[in-house]
Amino acid sequence: MAVFVLDQQKTPLMPCSEKRARLLLERGRAVVVRLHPFTIRLKDRIGSETQPLRLSLDPGSKTTGIALVRHLERIDLETGEVSREAHGLWLAELTHRGAQIRERLTARCAFRRRRRSKNLRHRAPRCHNRTKPQGWLAPSLRHRLDTTLAWVNRLQRLAPITSLRQELVRFDTQALQSPEISGVEYQQGELAGYEVREYLLEKWQRACRTCNQRKGRQPIEDVLSNQPERLRRLQSQAKAPLHDAAAVNATRWALFERLKAAGLPVSTGSGGQTKYNRQRLGIPKTHALDADCVGQLTALHGWNIPTLTLQATGRGRYQRTRLNRFGFPRGYLMREKRVHDFQTGDRVIAEMPTGKNAGIHVGRVAVRASGYFNIQTATNLVQGISHRHCRVVQRADGYGYSSTPTQTEEARQVG
Repeated sequence: MAVFVLDQQKTPLMPCSEKRARLLLERGRAVVVRLHPFTIRLKDRIGSETQPLRLSLDPGSKTTGIALVRHLERIDLETGEVSREAHGLWLAELTHRGAQIRERLTARCAFRRRRRSKNLRHRAPRCHNRTKPQGWLAPSLRHRLDTTLAWVNRLQRLAPITSLRQELVRFDTQALQSPEISGVEYQQGELAGYEVREYLLEKWQRACRTCNQRKGRQPIEDVLSNQPERLRRLQSQAKAPLHDAAAVNATRWALFERLKAAGLPVSTGSGGQTKYNRQRLGIPKTHALDADCVGQLTALHGWNIPTLTLQATGRGRYQRTRLNRFGFPRGYLMREKRVHDFQTGDRVIAEMPTGKNAGIHVGRVAVRASGYFNIQTATNLVQGISHRHCRVVQRADGYGYSSTPTQTEEARQVG
């Protein structure tokens, strides 16, 4: 995975390899700025030449894929054909917490309804008197938009990004190649069937191929005439909306408009085109690699690199009371979020000299008023670590970080 590099004035330079970053640190020419994503700052350089970098996004309802690639366009002077190649530098998957926000808002609404019905039996809800402004998004949807834009802005401060790309809509690429195309000829191109097929697979959770072939063009009522319960279940599923697709559709245009406000060129691509590129190039299915394959792409190099997982955890809560399932207090939290200058979510290193937890532990800390903290490492939870043995390496920023190793050859063949 590439390492982000800043100069003396904190201006982003071209990312470098892990080996080069290690050499710069060993020779004293650079210092570490952040651990996640790993960033160094040079002590002896101001400014440098950069290459075109593109930040690609694959927005999702639960996880958004992020890819930083170095792109290059070549034109064949004889045929005039344009070759669009990309080289993967950095991959990440941003996991949203929109479902958690929706559940908490639903619980809070229920608690308020209970209190209102108990104390003010005849008072009508005031929410019916409030109007929503144009472009309003629910908090769970706005969270997806805000976290994605926050990482776009953060990466712009760490790398010299020259363009943005988002999976959004389908371009009429066939009309660009053949202006005289019309009618049914649109259905006979390279992306023929990909859009409709992807929708059906998502709608029916990758339905069984055998059952689908047995059904053929027959009405479902005739095929399942002797299985009324299964027929009723399938008919109800056919009418059920796609919640995840609805969430993406509600935020995709808002994200597109906000990306254009960043001042960089923004291009788009469709989901069918992304799948076509991925299958044509033999790339496994992940959110981050989908972001790598967004838009028009001829070849993709260097995609088999580790992926950084960004888990949105929040920055704590204002509520200082824990409630039971009926909304009554069952416990109280500390009034202060910091204990001995540590806060829940900080990444720390604990060096325990003796005891059952003797050793070095690195991970996310959860503070306690007693001064004995819990540390969540990559493998287990270590409890009862005194603050005297802890040292902060990165302050909490509302995200949890972990790394996914590279795709093995066996996983690539399966994909």
